[in-house]
Amino acid sequence: MKIKLLFILFTFSFISFHAQDYIFGKIITEDRAEIPDVTVINIRTDERVITNRDGHFMISGRQGDELRFIKAGYERTARRITADNIQSPVNITLIRVAELIQEVEIKQGLTGNLKIDSKNLNKPKKVEQLTREIDAYMAKKSDPRILAPRPGEFVQPVTKGVFTIGKIKDKWDDIDLMNYLITALGEQFFTDLKLEQSQIQHFVLYVLKSGFERKNILKYGYCSEADINRFKGAVLNKIVLYRTPQTTK
Repeated sequence: MKIKLLFILFTFSFISFHAQDYIFGKIITEDRAEIPDVTVINIRTDERVITNRDGHFMISGRQGDELRFIKAGYERTARRITADNIQSPVNITLIRVAELIQEVEIKQGLTGNLKIDSKNLNKPKKVEQLTREIDAYMAKKSDPRILAPRPGEFVQPVTKGVFTIGKIKDKWDDIDLMNYLITALGEQFFTDLKLEQSQIQHFVLYVLKSGFERKNILKYGYCSEADINRFKGAVLNKIVLYRTPQTTK
């Protein structure tokens, strides 16, 4: 009996030790801007994922794993996963690589010879080409989407001397929030929960309609990192119930 009990305890300990968790995180610059398309690598498993447009990522791993973060133009960064990282998101700041500007040295002054001086003082062809490209770029009109307000930003309303007070319409509806959550988390987050791709949208709406607080999210059209973590918790609470067949009396 004792041997059997020890075997059961050893089995559970082995499974617990080798269990895989999902590590969530966000990657930003020194100016706190989100960085998309950063390659995140789990050195132990060689699993690789790419951050989404908001800098978020999700990768399987466990305590003690080393994650590396790679993107052109930034210094490579590594992070050893601790127990705290399993329970809360991993926030990484990438440092931009300093770029050296080639020094321009004037080796010869005026000689009095027009032909020689003209050759020495004229700009190199590469500099002239770069100047033309900059001038052409500055002449282009900016895309109005660049200056459009980001979700959650306040924009002073433009009026003609009359300010009316009335009901403010929400910037988002449930469909907008559903699309944002799927994009931010990635479809793999849902397929790892054994959901079919065709079920993802229906499941997200199911979670939202099952008591998920989203009043301010819809009002301002902005979903914070804390909101995303709340949604993840709601997903874990609802996934079993969602898979359970509903019986009718």
